[in-house]
Amino acid sequence: MPEGDTIHRAAIRMRPALAGHVLTRFEAPRLVGDRPALGERIDDVEARGKHLLVHFSGGITLRTHMKMTGSWHLYRDGEPWRKGAHLARAVVGADGGWLGVCFQAPVVETYHRDAGEPLPLATLGPDLTGPAPDLDAAVARAALAAPGTELADALLDQRIASGIGNVYKSEVCFLHGLDPFTPLAAVPAEDLRRVLDTSHRLLVANLGRTRRVTYRDGVAVYGRRGQPCFRCGSVVRMRRQGEMARSTYWCPTCQPAHAPTTPT
Repeated sequence: MPEGDTIHRAAIRMRPALAGHVLTRFEAPRLVGDRPALGERIDDVEARGKHLLVHFSGGITLRTHMKMTGSWHLYRDGEPWRKGAHLARAVVGADGGWLGVCFQAPVVETYHRDAGEPLPLATLGPDLTGPAPDLDAAVARAALAAPGTELADALLDQRIASGIGNVYKSEVCFLHGLDPFTPLAAVPAEDLRRVLDTSHRLLVANLGRTRRVTYRDGVAVYGRRGQPCFRCGSVVRMRRQGEMARSTYWCPTCQPAHAPTTPT
């Protein structure tokens, strides 16, 4: 699943190419909802957590969620696409000669803004890619998590705070010396707030980068199963976690259970 910074980078690229221009092409073969009319204005392209939204002047918004497979590309008219057209789930063309193409997104739907936001957006927690997310509100939401929820799973819960994906989940737990399998109820609220603040700072810092950096010049533990920990030399481990069996990476020496520390 793309991290929040990936979705925000896509919106940053697409906004100047599409926003303020007239809609000249709209295709969405698996669309759920009504279609915007050609000739409308594309008002804005916005990222909310891991959702990418395209707002049209007629009051309709296109919502896409990438999950594990989707991605947005930006092309000039006539430019070859890097993926096959049969994989396109949404095509948004503007009179400036640009096309936004969404490939393989499982969720492609529209909603009418005057009817309110759909449930997936209405329930999102503070967006950690934003300039000043309400971390106290996120901590308060975390207190309502189901009993037995583990820390790393809670960090992926977009209802608590939106934007964190598998990479940041593993990385911030390492940076704070927290065992990702620690029950959320055993993590003091002040430690959770620090973890969310670190996540926010890393997400924002990586918005302008093409290569994600969370530790030194790369990542500390994510994707490094079987390799030595940069801090202590212990072997980095990976375990599947949660109902979705998402991969979690951690150093068992630097992240002993129930031993929160200050990141270095």
